[in-house]
Amino acid sequence: MDSQKASYNAGVAKGQTEEKASNMMDKASNAAQSAQDSMQEAGQQMKAKAQGAADAMKDGVNK
Repeated sequence: MDSQKASYNAGVAKGQTEEKASNMMDKASNAAQSAQDSMQEAGQQMKAKAQGAADAMKDGVNK
């Protein structure tokens, strides 16, 4: 009976470890997606500012 209990406990521990690893991978994936979204947003803001600066230059030249 002891070997069955030990085998069961080993299975439980393996399952818990796999679950923790899966959760860590999910968190890492979410962090990476968040970073990507932040960088994309920053890029869009930079693009908008550059366009605004270009438009201001055009307006200054055309006056």
